[in-house]
Amino acid sequence: MAGRTSRLSDSQSGRGLDNPTVTFKRRTSSGRYVNLSRDSLDSEMNGVEFAEYTVHIPPTPDNQPMDPLRIEPAHIAQRVEEQYVSSSLFTGGFNSVTRAHLMDKVIESEANHPQMAGVKGSSCAVPGCDGKVMSDERGEDILPCDCGFKICHDCFIDSAKTGDGICPGCKEPYQNTDLLPNPAESIQPLPLPSTASMSKMERRLSLMKSANRSQIIRSHSGLSRSQTGVDFDHNRWLFETQGTYGYGNAIWPKEGDGSSNDKSDDGSRPSELLSKPWRPLTRKLKVPAAVISPYRLLIFVRMVVLGLFLVWRIRHPNQDARWLWLMSVICEIWFAFSWLLDQLPKLCPVNRATDLAVLKEKFEVPSPANPTGKSDLPGVDMFVSTADPEKEPPLVTANTILSILAADYPVEKLSCYVSDDGGALLTFEAMAEAASFANLWVPFCRKHDIEPRNPDSYFGLKRDPLKNKVRPDFVKDRRRVKREYDEFKVRINGLPDSIRRRSDAYNAREEIKAMKHQRQHSKDEQYEPVKVSRATWMADGTHWPGTWTVSSSEHSKGDHAGIIQVMLKPPSDEPLYGTSESSSLDFSEVDIRLPLLVYVSREKRPGYDHNKKAGAMNALVRASAIMSNGPFILNLDCDHYIYNSKAIREGMCFMMDRGGDRICYVQFPQRFEGIDPSDRYANHNTVFFDVNMRALDGLQGPVYVGTGCLFRRTALYGFDPPRTKEHSGCCGCCFPSQKKSSSISSAPDEHRALRMGDSEDDEMNPSVFSKRFGNSSFLIDSIPVAEFQGRPLADHPSVKNGRAPGALTIPRELLDASTVAEAISVISCWYEEKTEWGNRVGWIYGSVTEDVVTGYRMHNRGWKSIYCVTKRDAFRGTAPINLTDRLHQVLRWATGSVEIFFSRNNALLASSKMKVLQRTAYLNVGIYPFTSLFLIVYCFLPALSLFSGQFIVQSLNITFLVYLLVITMTLCILAMLEIKWSGISLEEWWRNEQFWLIGGTSAHLAAVLQGLLKVIAGIEISFTLTSKSAGDDADDDFSDLYIIKWSSLMIPPITIMITNLIAIAVGVSRTIYSTIPQWSRLLGGVFFSFWVLAHLYPFAKGLMGRRGRTPTIVFVWSGLIAITISLLWVSISPPAGNTEIGGSFQFP
Repeated sequence: MAGRTSRLSDSQSGRGLDNPTVTFKRRTSSGRYVNLSRDSLDSEMNGVEFAEYTVHIPPTPDNQPMDPLRIEPAHIAQRVEEQYVSSSLFTGGFNSVTRAHLMDKVIESEANHPQMAGVKGSSCAVPGCDGKVMSDERGEDILPCDCGFKICHDCFIDSAKTGDGICPGCKEPYQNTDLLPNPAESIQPLPLPSTASMSKMERRLSLMKSANRSQIIRSHSGLSRSQTGVDFDHNRWLFETQGTYGYGNAIWPKEGDGSSNDKSDDGSRPSELLSKPWRPLTRKLKVPAAVISPYRLLIFVRMVVLGLFLVWRIRHPNQDARWLWLMSVICEIWFAFSWLLDQLPKLCPVNRATDLAVLKEKFEVPSPANPTGKSDLPGVDMFVSTADPEKEPPLVTANTILSILAADYPVEKLSCYVSDDGGALLTFEAMAEAASFANLWVPFCRKHDIEPRNPDSYFGLKRDPLKNKVRPDFVKDRRRVKREYDEFKVRINGLPDSIRRRSDAYNAREEIKAMKHQRQHSKDEQYEPVKVSRATWMADGTHWPGTWTVSSSEHSKGDHAGIIQVMLKPPSDEPLYGTSESSSLDFSEVDIRLPLLVYVSREKRPGYDHNKKAGAMNALVRASAIMSNGPFILNLDCDHYIYNSKAIREGMCFMMDRGGDRICYVQFPQRFEGIDPSDRYANHNTVFFDVNMRALDGLQGPVYVGTGCLFRRTALYGFDPPRTKEHSGCCGCCFPSQKKSSSISSAPDEHRALRMGDSEDDEMNPSVFSKRFGNSSFLIDSIPVAEFQGRPLADHPSVKNGRAPGALTIPRELLDASTVAEAISVISCWYEEKTEWGNRVGWIYGSVTEDVVTGYRMHNRGWKSIYCVTKRDAFRGTAPINLTDRLHQVLRWATGSVEIFFSRNNALLASSKMKVLQRTAYLNVGIYPFTSLFLIVYCFLPALSLFSGQFIVQSLNITFLVYLLVITMTLCILAMLEIKWSGISLEEWWRNEQFWLIGGTSAHLAAVLQGLLKVIAGIEISFTLTSKSAGDDADDDFSDLYIIKWSSLMIPPITIMITNLIAIAVGVSRTIYSTIPQWSRLLGGVFFSFWVLAHLYPFAKGLMGRRGRTPTIVFVWSGLIAITISLLWVSISPPAGNTEIGGSFQFP
């Protein structure tokens, strides 16, 4: 009642450790303190005021079989358990006890949504009991007696059992018999075994029935035991028979459907579905032949011309300057090779379209297989990652969370997990504030169909907010929500000061207590200074178990316990409509339920490699598998929010369509806000997202870019696709020469639903899962469930490896203490030891660009990916618009590519399951930074030519000019055709070309040097987070554009600019005052110098800042280097026969 202790039995049996104890602790209403997690202050001064005690949990169906004499409604007991869980902060980790701290409040403001953690509720009126009164889904008190006596669930059951059903308040028998124990509730409509005595995972893995209906099997830890007592492999049974199982659901075949004479797939499908006209969820829209055919032809023409040009260049050296000729030829050969790697994967671009109406018809409309019309869509777990609240403002993260909670997807199928890798209380309380504000924001979005559903973006729209709004109360509602959001932003902005003042007050109190205790127990007149830890305190007056503002032992960024807090508990299965009295707005026709929201901060300890973002993502994968186990995962950066509320449905169309079981992820394009109108530094990156990614979609699929990606959970687990093909051709649309291996084609499809391994004989036995995934039996048992739920509907004979309709309409399990405690154990720092997490399972470790490597591993196993471009942008985020941050961002990407090239993830080592052109694209990903070595030399060649009076060719003859003209024209025409089929603008293409040279001469060069140092000397590379905070100038939205911070990456491009400018002046002077002017060589050198300077123009403009606030050091160093090189060269090699330039001036 006041506190509860629960021992974990089933969840911890696989770890070989003593069963830890989950203890609920809080301050009771009577003033007694019940173990407030004050381990760090476990001293004598706290012994008097803080006492610890535990009370045994009342028997529930989750931890022991029901007593026949005490049969109680299971759902009531589970919901009471869930109330405790959602109001508890779970902590734990390696060699520590898992604790559940019952919190009176999570934030300073009062929580008012029934799903939110810390929501206020009435206390039980039974003397000596501090439990909360039973409540319904709206959070209103359930009073079993007409007298209004408030009683908790445990006391109510006790009075019903020992007090003959007498109300403790009025001493009269209970008139409301709905809540009284009813023996009839234990009668099952079907002769199935009762689930009361099953463990949680036994209930999660549904009852299954074989084709001949001779046995009923119950799953447990991958191996099942039938009623005959014989061990049974339920995975093998599932794939070899016509039986099906789902999330708490069983589909029983009709008489004769499961006989051995039935065909392979038709026996398990209802006849009603086969009689319906089948409609696809997606369509592939090919690029018109009038555009793609000339485009492909021109690529081959340019390839031939480049080959002929390079042969001509090699055969016609410049005898007067062979060194200049040799350098230019080497660079040109590499440029041709690099262009070829970039251009070949663009041969087969495609566009795709989805049909959301068909998705709704198949999964959310009443049918014979789904009479109630409940959503049959699979669950989706949303991941949001953040690490530093200073560089990633909590308000930005909170707005992302609000857009997720308001997404247009079935509420009961959506879960959101926030990974706080910094373990900061500021992020924790900001998420709690967001959960509180969601009580108003989410119903408002559903009522008025708001887009976008990020409140900051919505209220900042420049267009008319009244457009297409017809409800008369919209203006009033919007005005009220806008005022509430402004107050919400003020609370978020004030959280740092609020936490600091609160912590200072509590720490001062502790110092006073310590001094008082010292005076009482010390006999000396002189006292030593009292040392009290400067702790960070939560709103309920307890120590924050994560990172403290003043770092301390076990409370720093690299040393703190694992934390899980259920901010919003799982919603009810049925819609919950609001009332006009419960809120200031009328939500009587709106579903006010909110998705599950969980705060997660994984355990960190010194001596462990936590693997940065990839490690945080893998911790979320395991925790979510325990708590919700959505078969699909969508990850977002904290600054990327859902701009299109139907984006998840768009991605689900591909996953649920025919052949969707072979799709590992659906990648959405990244779109950015807050970019300057001219896009000076190509921050939109439209050439990559609208040209390269669309082209890869026509091969094996786009690369994974780190955010805005919908994953199939089993693909992240490292399993192979159900049907694997080996490719001997280049691509599917141009060269479709593919062959299946004999061993693959001879095996049934169902046998490959959960396969992992490069050899075809590698059978995945659940008994070896622990070696790959760890010792959590909960996690291992969830794998086949996630695989089954992620299958497309078997509503057409051509759908392979499908599931029956209606299998996912059963409510999911309620949370209990053992489940969250198991989630704590799988996010501990030691869990991944001696497993394949980060090696083959989950996000891959070992690279700063873990996203590209993770996608590469999936494609290398034969999976396909899809590029989903929606009419309305699916997600939007922010990008650094100042030059310094942009260069460091590109440096991080390029360094990751160099790491990939020197690792076993090099595309040259790819398997035969990857298409040749897909392998070419990945090879280009690893090679493109090395182009900087040749590019920086080529940018200095015009200056060297002008200084020396020579050129890369002997003379500008007609052959060279024709080759140059043809190569340039074909490049321009190819660019125009790319613009035609991709939809980008010419300005965007030109900005990309400019920044290609800027990044190639700065960040890419540094990345190659850093990568070589790591490979040769073993020097690790570390990067800081890209700041998401805006500039200080509130009057200018693009103030960050003018922020210039000195970086060594600026030296090479600045040197190139100044050197070419001086070279032009020197070349013009040399030609004018020469005895025999060489105008052709001057024009060639000047032309290429202007080509270099035109590409570096945005860089030069960025150095000027807004009002010339460029650091002096930039000009001093660059000028000195450029002048020194220019004067030294002319001094060493003066003009032939004349040492004077411009009259009497003479170089020494």
